[in-house]
Amino acid sequence: MTALTLSTAAAPGLRADAIVIGVAKGAKGPIAAPGAEAVDKAYDGRLAAILETLGASGAEGELTKLPAPAGFKAPLVLAVGLGQEPEQDAGFDPEALRKAAGAAARTLTGAKKAAFALPVTDASDIGAIGEGVVLGAYSFDAYKHNGDDAKARNGKAPLAEAALLGGKPRDAAHKAALLRAATVGEELNRARDLINMPPNDLDPEAFAALAQTAAKEHGIKVQVLDEKALAKGGYGGILGVGSGSASAPRLVKLSYTSSKAKKNLAFVGKGITYDSGGISLKPAGHNETMKCDMSGAAAVFAAVVAAARLGLEVNVTGWLALAENMPSGSATRPGDVLSMYSGKTVEVLNTDAEGRLVLADALWAASAEKPDAIVDVATLTGAMMLALGSRTFGIMANDDAFRSALHEAAEEVGEPAWPMPLPEHLRKGMDSSVADIANMGERMGGGLVAGLFLREFVGEGITWAHLDIAGPAFNEGGPFGYTPKGGTGTAVRTLVRLAELTAAGDLG
Repeated sequence: MTALTLSTAAAPGLRADAIVIGVAKGAKGPIAAPGAEAVDKAYDGRLAAILETLGASGAEGELTKLPAPAGFKAPLVLAVGLGQEPEQDAGFDPEALRKAAGAAARTLTGAKKAAFALPVTDASDIGAIGEGVVLGAYSFDAYKHNGDDAKARNGKAPLAEAALLGGKPRDAAHKAALLRAATVGEELNRARDLINMPPNDLDPEAFAALAQTAAKEHGIKVQVLDEKALAKGGYGGILGVGSGSASAPRLVKLSYTSSKAKKNLAFVGKGITYDSGGISLKPAGHNETMKCDMSGAAAVFAAVVAAARLGLEVNVTGWLALAENMPSGSATRPGDVLSMYSGKTVEVLNTDAEGRLVLADALWAASAEKPDAIVDVATLTGAMMLALGSRTFGIMANDDAFRSALHEAAEEVGEPAWPMPLPEHLRKGMDSSVADIANMGERMGGGLVAGLFLREFVGEGITWAHLDIAGPAFNEGGPFGYTPKGGTGTAVRTLVRLAELTAAGDLG
């Protein structure tokens, strides 16, 4: 991971491979953002004019390289666009700083050290820049033959060190913000690694083993239910989904506890390590990225570890519902009826609606512990992608205030989300003539139907929300900002922020 440091050094005398400055869109052209004063002075106040000559406009994510001025020990200045110039006395939005830092870190692959002279007005800016650097420098190259694990894009290592200028090394708030950024960034990148791993190396058993290792390292209690324990306990949903695979399913419980905690949160993650659709086989062209169908479990895993590393004063339990959905002679068939952990029966009309089945068992298990709130995270429906696109996840809940709080938390940390309803009239479509409920309902509004199904397996009186991250969990396009191609780690930061707000008593 890229090392983060705070520095009070002046840009000209700093030994580094590059100086990163910000550029904003002004009323009459690009303007140098606060933090770039030393560079501008060295260019005799002509920095903005030079950048405009080079084609820079200050647009978000725009990158412009120019030789460092005479007298600078760094050979390169990298100007990164921050978007529109903020109104007078208003600072830059933290997400703009996060994206700019990420784009710069991604561009500086192979560099040993870069100085980030981006606008800093308070500790939150330090946190945003630090987080953007760690996330933007990410690369997954474990399976490439261009070097060892330290190698990255095109055989070059990620940016090794980022010095944040304008930060105060002795300021407690600045140091705390940087530590949080490094911790959350590292754990989010852990989730990305899991999502990017090929499914032949990350089956349910392997995922559970990785969770056990991390739990031991960070003082988290872990319990793993294998196929025998699942059968004994009556976890028909998880077993039914995993019955067609040679890799047996697992249910992993991760428990982080704080002696000062007053609230208990439960996070539940869908962990389908590969989704073929089962007997209801996916059509050609829809299988290639289905290793990412465990993104919800990866997010939950990373969030619990982050909560432990940050020492948050809240109890957080993560439930990873792990299975591989494959077709075989032993696979669940359309028309089968599964007896769930809750005691309810489910008629399986489509085996590709499997995520809700594993989540249903895990939700009921989480409910048994009577937490103050449950949040499940899942790449659940293509319908949510049709509704919200590839960068926004949907939030459904049985409590409007909790849904709003989650939405605000997601937007605060830079994860685009949108509140979605749970229309009662859609519930009737899941009525079954042979079981308590079917796993499919009306085609239109399919993402909402899935949410209504999950609600059936939440204990009475428990506040619950469902995050459908099907769109943003896996980026099939090119990288942008601090988001790489492939696994994104979506929802990790939202869950961590929820835990922080709960620990602070800001959620009631």
